[in-house]
Amino acid sequence: MIINNSFCEAKGASLRNFNEDILMDSINGALALREHIEQIIDMIYDDDFDGIWFMGIGGTWASAMQAEVHVRGRSRLPIYCENAAEFLTTGNRKFTENSVAIISSVSGSTREILDLCDRIHEIGGKVFSFVDTPDSPLTKRDKSDYLIVYPKNEQLKFFMAADYLMYRNGEFDDYERFYENLENSLAEALAETEELTDPWAYRYAEKQAAFHEARPDMPHYFVGCGNQWGAVYSLGMCYWEEQFWIRCRTVQAGEFFHGMLEIIDRQTPVTLFMGEDEQRPLAERVADFLPRICENYAVIDTREFPLTGIRPEYRGRISHLVMRAVNNRIEAYMEMFLRHPMEIRRYYGRMKY
Repeated sequence: MIINNSFCEAKGASLRNFNEDILMDSINGALALREHIEQIIDMIYDDDFDGIWFMGIGGTWASAMQAEVHVRGRSRLPIYCENAAEFLTTGNRKFTENSVAIISSVSGSTREILDLCDRIHEIGGKVFSFVDTPDSPLTKRDKSDYLIVYPKNEQLKFFMAADYLMYRNGEFDDYERFYENLENSLAEALAETEELTDPWAYRYAEKQAAFHEARPDMPHYFVGCGNQWGAVYSLGMCYWEEQFWIRCRTVQAGEFFHGMLEIIDRQTPVTLFMGEDEQRPLAERVADFLPRICENYAVIDTREFPLTGIRPEYRGRISHLVMRAVNNRIEAYMEMFLRHPMEIRRYYGRMKY
């Protein structure tokens, strides 16, 4: 399952769409939000809540799923994940006037998220918003009860909120040590990951773009689980479908052997994402099976990256961030080989629907 036999060849190279200083400043800036996040969570925790709901739509729902599965096996807290569009149509009777929604938005103007805030306030609940864009509709007082405005790093911000909730609930004794380790080493470890991934990502993107040109009818299959599932779902929907216009399907590793395995053949393009959290055995089972039936597959395993400075016991908690760094490199070269700038859309933002 080696994804790159020559990691070191990237050192000192000029990486496409990569600025190490900007990346590290962004990550360290997000980590510096910790005190502010803690203050908000303290208010929420001390206010007799009956549920914390990570909610979103599209990519933000993917991040919500990552946060919920991160907490699920570690905490007795009533933490849930909900799709904003489904909540607006179906509702959820478990969400009450004592519930809190944690949401995120890049634009601060997503229709479903704005409507979600209104619905939550009709119920009497509260909204904790992470917003990338200042002075956007979601930053107004009638939308957000608690607000942090800071760009990017959505998953990190969600996980910081979830981790402190578990700490307040007496379920994360190592909280301070963990975040001290991240503040000292995470930004460098993720920058290092992008540098080491770059040569492999170039070759991977070149191969996938050529395959897409030859077989545009064939979808690409992405498989993942645990804190990788949200990343897989987002990669397929938000990037390969929306931005690259490549047909794809995303599958949870635990479900791979209940349908998907029967349509994989020698040429089917499959990429498996393997993290280091509790659900890793589900991905390992897929990794063991794929070579027996397919030659057009790739396995991306966060275990193969050094993550210099990160304590071994914390690797599983950040493997979703490591995979985001890998995907950054893939996207940079997919854009180049497809000759398809990622900001171009056919319909999104261009017509009413």
